[in-house]
Amino acid sequence: MSANERYGSRVPSEREQRVIQLVAEGLKNREVADAIGTTEHVVKNYLRVIYDKLGLWNRVELALWYESRRSGPALSMQ
Repeated sequence: MSANERYGSRVPSEREQRVIQLVAEGLKNREVADAIGTTEHVVKNYLRVIYDKLGLWNRVELALWYESRRSGPALSMQ
């Protein structure tokens, strides 16, 4: 089963986009959790789904992916 079949889309949801942004800014999981009002465990789950959707392995790849797709002040996930 592919990531698309499991998660329906390779495009991150709004919540996932926020997690990506915060991780790319260098926040730790606990800090991301505090910023979005959830637990560290939930953030870890978000990251697993995000990595799977985007075909990435770690935070560094995620930050590089994010930086390569930023266009001005808004985040472009396409």
